[in-house]
Formats: sequence, C-alpha cells, structure tokens
Amino acid sequence: NVVKSELYQGISTKEIYNRAFALLKKKKPAFASKYKLKKAIYELGPTGFPFERFFGAVLKYSGYEIEIGKTVSGKCVSHEVDVVAKKGNDYMMIECKFHSEEGRKCNVKVPLYINSRYHDIVTYYQETKNHIPNQGWVVTNTRFTKDAIQYGTCIGLHLLSWDYPIGNGLKDRIDRLRLFPITVSTLLTNREKQFLLSRDVVLCRQLIDDVFYLDHLGISDKRKEKILAEVETLCYISRHCNETS
Repeated sequence: NVVKSELYQGISTKEIYNRAFALLKKKKPAFASKYKLKKAIYELGPTGFPFERFFGAVLKYSGYEIEIGKTVSGKCVSHEVDVVAKKGNDYMMIECKFHSEEGRKCNVKVPLYINSRYHDIVTYYQETKNHIPNQGWVVTNTRFTKDAIQYGTCIGLHLLSWDYPIGNGLKDRIDRLRLFPITVSTLLTNREKQFLLSRDVVLCRQLIDDVFYLDHLGISDKRKEKILAEVETLCYISRHCNETS
C-alpha cells in the first residue's frame, strides 16, 4: 500500500522496483533478499563461471554427484562440459549460458551448437560401451527465443531458463528448494560476496555450515548474527538443525 500510494503517471518499472526493494530492506531484509533474486543472479557475473558453480551447487544439494568444467571425450574431439551430473539413471551433460545484460536471449544457434557437442559425446560413449549420457541440457539465467524452445523440444534437449519450463524454471526451482545465491544477501557488501564466491561459497545455505568464512572476513559478531539470521529466514534452516535437504 505504501508503494501504491507513491505511484504517479509515467513512473518507470525500475523506480517501482527500487522503492519496493528499499521498503522491504528496511522492514524485512530476508524478504528483500528474495525480492532481488533475478538481480542477484546477474550479480554472479560478469563471467559465467560463478553461475556454473551456482547451478552445480543447486544440483549437488538436490542429490546429484557433480563435476564442474570437466573435459569429456567425444567421437571427433574432446569437449569441456560446464556441469556433469549423475543421480540414479540420470547422466546429464549441462552447458550454462550466462548473460550479464538483462534482456538478452539465447537464440536457436545455442541449442543447435550444444546438441552437436552432446551428440559427439554420446556417440563416443556408445562406441566404447561406457555408461552413456542420457540427458543434454542448456541452462541460462535469461530466456530462450521461441525457435530455440521449438528446436530443443523437437530434438530432445532439455532447456532451463529463468521462467521456462513454465512453473519449473530456474526461479521456481531456486524458490522451491530454498537454494538462493549468496548474492541475494542485503547485508553482505559486494567485496564480501566476491570473496565468498572466490571460495566456492555460492549458496546462502553454505554459510550455515561454513560460518568460519565470515570470521575470516573479519565480520563482527553482531553483523554475523544478522547475516546468519537472514540466511536462516531465506532457507528455512536452523544452525542447530542437521537438515540438508
């Protein structure tokens, strides 16, 4: 209601967002953190490597065995795969396409290229009779074009974007699993976030198990308690609970 009362003709979406975020940050920091999720994903940049580690961590906390940046043999050439994930019968080859510019989309060239790499890998494994990869994935923090989705669906390539598949996109999975990136925190500084990312701390919930990183940063006990309280509220985790799922 406060934000609504401040609306005026011609106000931009960005201004509305900034005002709503400021109010949430003041009253409910954890809610503000969740509100800025999309922006927080962009803040994993400018390179795509932290995004690869973030998605790998999401899979790891979902029960998958993962490897990041693994070189995998193909029939014709070897390929560096962003994330290799295994769980039960699932054997996934995942390419992550990170965009630091909002509004950029993955066009059909992306799944075309990734599928050719995936097919080369599968062909090699079929000929060597090893455990054969059975899922090729393209994951992006933005969106796919209509043609990209049409091609991926037709060829059997799994596509995951910010809001695709509908109801099970990246934002839905993050929210459902409570696996928020460390960059959503409204209490950590940019320098502190970059330090944590450089130490492979990409998820908020990792701070529950790795509190010593906050000590290493020289964060006071008072600030540390506030930061951990924010994380607990976001992830529904208690430091005094051994919950890991």
